[in-house]
Amino acid sequence: MTENIPFNRSAISAGECVTEAWEMIKRRYWIYVGASLLTLILTQYLYCISWVLLGPVTAGVYLMVLKDMREEPVEFGMMFKGFEKFVPLMIAGLVQGVPQVLGQLVGFAANIGSIIVPQPGRPSYATYQSNQPDMAAFPAFFGVLMVIIVVLVIFSILWYFSFCFVVPLTLEHNLPLVETMKLSARAGWANFGGLFLTALLIGLVGILGMILCFVGIFFVSIPVMFVTNAIVYRRVFPQLADTMNYMPPPPTAYGSAFGSGM
Repeated sequence: MTENIPFNRSAISAGECVTEAWEMIKRRYWIYVGASLLTLILTQYLYCISWVLLGPVTAGVYLMVLKDMREEPVEFGMMFKGFEKFVPLMIAGLVQGVPQVLGQLVGFAANIGSIIVPQPGRPSYATYQSNQPDMAAFPAFFGVLMVIIVVLVIFSILWYFSFCFVVPLTLEHNLPLVETMKLSARAGWANFGGLFLTALLIGLVGILGMILCFVGIFFVSIPVMFVTNAIVYRRVFPQLADTMNYMPPPPTAYGSAFGSGM
């Protein structure tokens, strides 16, 4: 089934994708800034609800950018078009957002641990339960936490390269989830170098935004990230019509005088 959806290998030029993203943003600056900031709020700051909204909301941004690349009209309301395919995109978003969910769970566990485990120079819950709290528990807790964080970072990187295309593929195609994940993984690892450099470049844009008193993060870095991701997707998965040749062959292609008239 996925054989009918071709993808390009080594198709990503990080610099070109980010540059193209910025040029697109400049043409419709406030539309992309508004859509990106609303997407950030809905997918990051609503706790458990954000996990459900991740797929449909980000799919709306993909739709805006993909239409803009085809030079079709773009308007702010398009970012809600993903809700028309809510259930498949919700599931796709949950798959793509697994590292984010695990990260939040680890953060929650770390906060609980910091309350229970006694720490040097600061009283904890254990301090009030024992006259002589075991201060050796803090280094052990900190060591375990660092190991978990390192494992989570490595897992997140591997997960990203495998499933970064799950949401846009679900938006454009009606494939079973397992097939979508397999296709995303094949395409992602076939473009490992480009994806890595693009993520690195987007990270540098984020650092630049931080240097600009954090204002640049919201008005430059985040829009560039969302638009670049959509451009990267289209570089890897060209529009199906772009891969087909609709021009009929010349009459001489069939030999003799076929098609030359009587």
